Amino acid sequence: MNEDARTLVVKDVGEIDTPLIVCGGAYSNLEAMTALFAAAAKLDIPPERIIHTGDVVAYCADPEATTELLKNSGALALLGNVEESLFIGADDCGCGFEEGTACDTLSAQWYSHADRQIGSGLRDWMKSLPHQIIFRCGDRRALVVHGNVTSINTFVFESLAAATFQQDFQKTTADIIIAGHTGLPFTRHFPGGRTWHNSGALGMPANDGTARVWYSIAYPDDQFGLRFVHKPLDYDHQTAARKMHEAGLPDAYANALVTGLWPNVDWLPEAERKQTGVRIDFELRDKAKGAAA
Repeated sequence: MNEDARTLVVKDVGEIDTPLIVCGGAYSNLEAMTALFAAAAKLDIPPERIIHTGDVVAYCADPEATTELLKNSGALALLGNVEESLFIGADDCGCGFEEGTACDTLSAQWYSHADRQIGSGLRDWMKSLPHQIIFRCGDRRALVVHGNVTSINTFVFESLAAATFQQDFQKTTADIIIAGHTGLPFTRHFPGGRTWHNSGALGMPANDGTARVWYSIAYPDDQFGLRFVHKPLDYDHQTAARKMHEAGLPDAYANALVTGLWPNVDWLPEAERKQTGVRIDFELRDKAKGAAA
């Protein structure tokens, strides 16, 4: 849904001058979300310095328990398209998949499972979530969205032309945009000290052939306002997959938790499709960029 078509709720959390965790797409994966909070505790990052960029509910077996965990944690939670669909009583997840595609068909199954589990209390909480979160880091302004600046379910991939990102920056005063929705982690820098960041998904592997899921740590930084470090997260994916099988959810996504490969990539841009099964290594990628420079 276009943000202009409804009342935009923006939450201003003021100045942030300590490290924070960015995550998103918990996708009803209770085991992954539990592991994320355990990792945060080891890092001495409190829940109020965790931002979840939306879609706490999706593919996995525990929509109610995962939502309750996020709701009661004290973390900052953003509205995703799935939360929006649930509280308005929509017939589908509003993910933006083309009708009739494999992803569209599979989403109907997990959305029905979530719709049965999520009660009125949790839907009311979802309705209270902001569409955007804003904060400051020194003299830089950060904006957190789910899809892009104007649409909750637009997919913004790393390989898109710089002009696509610049168009979004022109619609906001933010120097840093933190987004979710795509499920793939990346950070891109642009002229003028602007940064676009996606932490990847917490509840589903990044199609790189490993069972790891992703979050990031954002450190205050003099050059960019925030310096993002992508972090892989190991968790009990076997239990999460088993629970999906037991719940009668699509085997394709349950298997993806183990294999690290998405069941369908037709909707991805060519560059992202070519990365299917290629293990993500940000340290190696950063070294390559440094050598090229």
